[in-house]
Amino acid sequence: MPGVRKLCTFSEFLYGIKLYKRIRKFASIDRLTKITMIPVFIGLGSNMGNRNENLQTACEHILAIQGIQPLRCSRFYETAPVGGPPQPVFLNAAFGITTTLSPRQLLERLQYIETLMGRIRTVKWGPRIIDIDILLYGDEIVDADRLTIPHPLMHTRLFVLEPLVEIAPDVVHPGSQKTIFQLYKELQTSLSVTA
Repeated sequence: MPGVRKLCTFSEFLYGIKLYKRIRKFASIDRLTKITMIPVFIGLGSNMGNRNENLQTACEHILAIQGIQPLRCSRFYETAPVGGPPQPVFLNAAFGITTTLSPRQLLERLQYIETLMGRIRTVKWGPRIIDIDILLYGDEIVDADRLTIPHPLMHTRLFVLEPLVEIAPDVVHPGSQKTIFQLYKELQTSLSVTA
């Protein structure tokens, strides 16, 4: 009959409510996940073996971690080693991700990747197959046992800032309140004055 709506049975009504609650639950989880994704910038370096392959493999391992989504990866930069014993030149990159992991959880997973790839810590600032550092974790400042964020020397290292400025020039360093671009330009100026 035109204009007459068919009413559902009570069991169909209950099923509809359950389905509605499930959809709402997943929708709220999705919203919560999007809210808690923190932008993180990671520094990568390698000066042993196939450096290019080492950086690519590290990125693949990082992306395989649950709770991580990629943002952007810089080009690879060949740089002279800073500090430590005489050693081969490095290949460096910056990698932007978002994550639901805490800074400590992220550090543990990144150190696991370093170990998995064969990094052995013997000499401070010595040669390494892979080096993975958390440079920035959102706008957080962390000073804990074995974990300092922002990376304490990043503003003094061109091999960190050059790839980082490529992918995140407008990101603000939470300690200095300067953009990555500003830090990069200041470091370039100071290096040209001392050269």
